[in-house]
Amino acid sequence: MSDDERGEEKELDLSSPEVVTKYKSAAEIVNKALQLVLSECKPEAKIVDICEKGDSYIREQTGSMYKNVKKKIERGVAFPTCLSVNNTVCHYSPLASDTTVLKEGDILKIDMGCHIDGFIAVVGHTHVLQQGPVTGRAADVITAANTAAEVALRLVKPGKKNQEVTEAIQKVAAAYDCKIVEGVLSHQLKQFVIDGNKVVLSVTNPETRVEDAEFEENEVYAIDIVASTGDGKPRLLDERQTTVYKRAVDQSYQLKMKASRFIYSEICQNFPIMPFSARALEEKRARLGLVECVSHDLLQPYPVLHEKPGDFVAHIKFTVLLMPNGSDRITSHALQDLQPTKTVDDPEIKAWLSLPVKTKKKGGGKKKKGKRLEKGEGEGEPMEEV
Repeated sequence: MSDDERGEEKELDLSSPEVVTKYKSAAEIVNKALQLVLSECKPEAKIVDICEKGDSYIREQTGSMYKNVKKKIERGVAFPTCLSVNNTVCHYSPLASDTTVLKEGDILKIDMGCHIDGFIAVVGHTHVLQQGPVTGRAADVITAANTAAEVALRLVKPGKKNQEVTEAIQKVAAAYDCKIVEGVLSHQLKQFVIDGNKVVLSVTNPETRVEDAEFEENEVYAIDIVASTGDGKPRLLDERQTTVYKRAVDQSYQLKMKASRFIYSEICQNFPIMPFSARALEEKRARLGLVECVSHDLLQPYPVLHEKPGDFVAHIKFTVLLMPNGSDRITSHALQDLQPTKTVDDPEIKAWLSLPVKTKKKGGGKKKKGKRLEKGEGEGEPMEEV
């Protein structure tokens, strides 16, 4: 399907049951892919092998869906599997030649996405490669990110403003003596759009500004929380580590190098809309061609960023559907046993965490005989105190 054809079609949202089904199907696949990736995370395992297994699983599972429909439905990886270790903040998805392995005690941040017909589900998770409970500052930073995510889930609802979420997640991180990492954006998701115009900033500062926005019913968001025990101002150390890119569909330029033209043609054919890993391209040619594509803004790079060595970084990302009966978080994974050094006593944070996720349905509709209300239906459960 061409970009023009996509633009001409009516924008679909959660008012369509078919759209909700596609989001939830993508979420089920990416949740299982995350579980698979976690099972592969062992000391001495190569990071590139784990990333490839995550992507392969998503391709296989989506490939078996919607095979017998008249109109071709695009589906597959919406964001390549990234596995960022320790003080590396994000987007580490190395090339096939990379030999980096995991070590006992590493803090792992896994980030991945899946789409069906352009309806995207993303997930991010943090895991410490060890047996037994996680303690000390590692437990603090993971709890900070997770608690901030739980607060965001309760504040990203119709009528609330993006600025309220930004301020709240920073307050939560500070309660654990941690910082929310600058430059991380939570985007609205739309069909074939992973970085919609409505945005929640992680941290407000003079350099990064976004338009004020109000959340509305039937919208979808990827809520992206990264917390650090450091200063929360990550740096790009080596541009050669960048391997994840997204085609800038609104840009054009006549490339000079043959290798660049070849690579860009391959990208347009195989990855016209969604972010991809350069691992999927022929490595030697890609190294040559990608530089010219990026320098002329044909590709948007997702740089590998780092906090200082010794800093702990945690990442929690989830997809939430703003349904008429409340927020539906469709991607997640249970955390390890965490024993943080700090507890939250702030009454405002406790009040946020006690807010329901779902709303009670209005009206006194008859209950079906014999059907019990399951936990999670109707009113959402307040989070336990942390």
